[in-house]
Amino acid sequence: MKIHSIAAFKGAGDLASGAAIRLWRSGFRVILTELPRPLCIRRSVAFANTVFDGNMRVEDVESALISDCSQAEAVWAENKIPVIIDPEFKKTLALKPDIIIDARITKIWQADTHINDASLVIGLGPGFRAGDNVHAVIETNRGHNLGRVIWIGEAEPNTGTPGEIKGQSVKRVLKAPCDGFFYPQVQIGDFIKAGETMAVVNDQPVTAGIDGIVRGVIYPGIFVEQGLKIMDIDPRGKREHCFSVSDKASAIGGGILEAILSWNVRESFLQ
Repeated sequence: MKIHSIAAFKGAGDLASGAAIRLWRSGFRVILTELPRPLCIRRSVAFANTVFDGNMRVEDVESALISDCSQAEAVWAENKIPVIIDPEFKKTLALKPDIIIDARITKIWQADTHINDASLVIGLGPGFRAGDNVHAVIETNRGHNLGRVIWIGEAEPNTGTPGEIKGQSVKRVLKAPCDGFFYPQVQIGDFIKAGETMAVVNDQPVTAGIDGIVRGVIYPGIFVEQGLKIMDIDPRGKREHCFSVSDKASAIGGGILEAILSWNVRESFLQ
């Protein structure tokens, strides 16, 4: 793989976006795919929001929505990252990407990602096995191994518990209390106190369990199912964290870069 190789991401959430930015700044031509109605909550740092607004800016990097991969070259020429609605990834495969990164973070086995889809296929977190459906796996679980490249085996299993931040885990993540349409009462970057109403779903209130700053809010007016993650509170209370790539996303992006460069070294020895 060379600089200017095409790196295609499945998913455009905050982790995918932060990782994509690291590749973009390193000279790769990046494209991200999304669902017609993205369920991302950290929308202030996720190119998924491009689907709703037509464009997005994360730190110093801009994106633009395209309807066909033939438009990607023009967007790259404008020094922007193209985002396309392509849940089945069929449109994007027509670009013949050199690298595919499955960054959907569903944490279940991904039968629709195949090791032969590109010269290098990388999976983020649980749902992948190096040597089976991907060439390499990147660890996404917070802790000592975050961002580590796995060439044999799988990432740590899904714990079902949000990673701990400043001593808070479960209480910092809010889920839909029922099926219905979601209407937030706060915005990303607002300070919140425990017990305050943050949103309503079908007239059922969603209340904060801890003090902190609102870091994530799913798109207003979207239909959500009971138990879906819809909001996120950061107990550190630093507003600037809401509008910059997270430490976790940066670590994962670094792992992806390591995997690409390591693969290049391996391929050069085999030539």
